Amino acid sequence: MTYTFKEFSTNAIFNIGNENDLFDFKQGKQCELYTFIWAKSEPVDLIIDNVPLTLPPYSILALTPIQYLQYIKGENIIVYQFNSEFYCIKDHDQEVSCVGILFFGNINIPIIHLNTIEQQKFDTLHDVFIDELETEDNIQAEMLRMLMARFIIKSTRLLKAKEGITESPKSSKVDLLREFNYLVEQHFKTEHSVSFYADKLFRSPKTLSNNFAKLNRSPLQIIHDRIVLEAQRQLVYTDKTAKEIAYDIGFEDASHLSRLFKKNTSVSPSDYKKRLKTTA
Repeated sequence: MTYTFKEFSTNAIFNIGNENDLFDFKQGKQCELYTFIWAKSEPVDLIIDNVPLTLPPYSILALTPIQYLQYIKGENIIVYQFNSEFYCIKDHDQEVSCVGILFFGNINIPIIHLNTIEQQKFDTLHDVFIDELETEDNIQAEMLRMLMARFIIKSTRLLKAKEGITESPKSSKVDLLREFNYLVEQHFKTEHSVSFYADKLFRSPKTLSNNFAKLNRSPLQIIHDRIVLEAQRQLVYTDKTAKEIAYDIGFEDASHLSRLFKKNTSVSPSDYKKRLKTTA
């Protein structure tokens, strides 16, 4: 059963559903909403941004609206989806906001694994969600947002423990990575230089590079990786030509994107497209 909350004054949307809500993703397409996919007792086979992934039982996957999702198979799934108007407009601490490590602050696709104790805690929280969705009153919206904040806080703690992140939310390196990733997400189609983002963060390009040194990814590499990822997404999921994609990502000369793409993937955009057709 699918539960839907809508707040017309803010255009907020929040849904709780199951595997039936993933049938729309039998063909890969953008999530368009912040999405949690929770595998209960069975594995779930997905393709995220054209990369196959099996979500193990008793684990939760976090996806952003811009990621491409394809549902292959799996049952006994819980799906949470919401838009930025529902949660991201709230004044949350950065660590548990839509800029937090569950979304734009994580290099890899974040998967939260639940042990037996955590399963019980998340099951209880889910029951409270359902109870609130069935209780319509003038504080329902605030209650649902509070519950989502709790869900994100608990998920963030588990992910930090898994990845060994011990720095505090205000720690410069972790916080700077989140802010930088989020800014890149907002501007990568028009701004390709580190200096632009450094100015936005009130840092020098050299300071950014020094802070990112221990992450084994330079600021410029993060920008380039995001550009190439977008090019790959559009090559896979649209009929745009390489030239059209280059223009969409802010390159007046398509050869510039082609060189960057080949440097990162070892093939040109056109060859990448051909490979997709031969493996389809």
